[in-house]
Amino acid sequence: MNQQEINGLKQEAEFHLNHELLPFWTSRMKDTINGGFITHFDQKGNDTGEDEKSLIAQTRCIYTLASAHRAGYGAGQLADLARHGVDFLINKMWDTTHGGFYWMMNRKGEVMIDSKIIYGHSFAIYSLSEYTLATGDPRGRAYAEKVFDLLQKYCADTRYGGYWEMFHRDWTLCGPGSQGGDRKTLDVHMHLMEAFTTLYECTGLEVHRRKLLEDIELLLDKIIHPVYKTGIPQFYKDWTVAPQIKFDIIWGWDRFSEEGQKGNATDNTCYGHNAEFAWLLLHALEILKIDPAPYLELFRIIYDHTVDNGIDTEYGGVYVEGPHSGGVYDKEKEFWQQAEVLIGLLDAVKLLKSDKYWDAYQNVHRFVYDKVVNKGVGEWYPLLSRKGDPIWTHMGHSWKINYHTVRAAVQSIQRLDNLIEKH
Repeated sequence: MNQQEINGLKQEAEFHLNHELLPFWTSRMKDTINGGFITHFDQKGNDTGEDEKSLIAQTRCIYTLASAHRAGYGAGQLADLARHGVDFLINKMWDTTHGGFYWMMNRKGEVMIDSKIIYGHSFAIYSLSEYTLATGDPRGRAYAEKVFDLLQKYCADTRYGGYWEMFHRDWTLCGPGSQGGDRKTLDVHMHLMEAFTTLYECTGLEVHRRKLLEDIELLLDKIIHPVYKTGIPQFYKDWTVAPQIKFDIIWGWDRFSEEGQKGNATDNTCYGHNAEFAWLLLHALEILKIDPAPYLELFRIIYDHTVDNGIDTEYGGVYVEGPHSGGVYDKEKEFWQQAEVLIGLLDAVKLLKSDKYWDAYQNVHRFVYDKVVNKGVGEWYPLLSRKGDPIWTHMGHSWKINYHTVRAAVQSIQRLDNLIEKH
């Protein structure tokens, strides 16, 4: 690793962010007629016309714009766009009767699915807290705190710990199985960690600090594998491991069998989630002002597992998932896992000081910029073959949005800058 090498990779990321990725979104995402954001685009970046605005896509767009503005990009344009999104979120998506945000609207802002899904509410807390930190607009903090309070009132499991995740409009719990009412997931509790981290950064309130620490403890004690420190996807209410099933209201285009259950239902871990968990945990410790030294061995185990099992040394990039004990089940490449591993590996370089992680970072960086980025369009392909041939080609959808891609570029540039300063 030398300074010229680091500089070259940073410049490539900066060019991509400033001249491809951000312009892709800022030039086409604003819905000037109905408010909020248009989020459905085909391979060429054309609006597909799908008539939906999901809570997750609207909040992730707000986070993307606010965080990039806070990092110094956009010359004020991103803050204005974020404000446009917050107006729609609060004025159209907030349930004035029962509280919380509806899951799915049409483009006009009419309710299509009125369920209260905690995955989406975690991103409401995250994005609205980030928005206030970035712009000073007090509405973000106010609504982030409202959502936090609703989660403590209706969703917290005071017997076994953690949070229930799937609710009807009036905050009554959904039924079992595919309705999701009897399940708890790594995904939700990890995203609550990032949400509570940013909420605490925004408010400084002790209750937000306490609930963040509680969630971190739960993740470490119940949700990651006791030996391999890999993420376990789904649990029953008492934190016994549950088969990974597909829910009726899905969070993304999960690639399950037609039966709706993974073939390896209780022995699979996702390399992207594991790296994401590690870097989000480190960031939480920084905001909490907790020394990361006692966690170094945990980080080493997670990143070694990611590199040893998840990195494709032949074709580049990150595999989807494999068994906890090592190996790989799914050798396709998903965009968001590449994004999260880019950030995580740069943290590993800084924390663990080994060329192993730098070499792995370069591997994933090259795969992303050579294969995943849709050249001439600017966004990333969502799913590719092992060799890097696009399988899915849409640039935007309710569950494939700018949050992972822009965040990866912003966070990677910051870490590469830090490496240059210390080199």
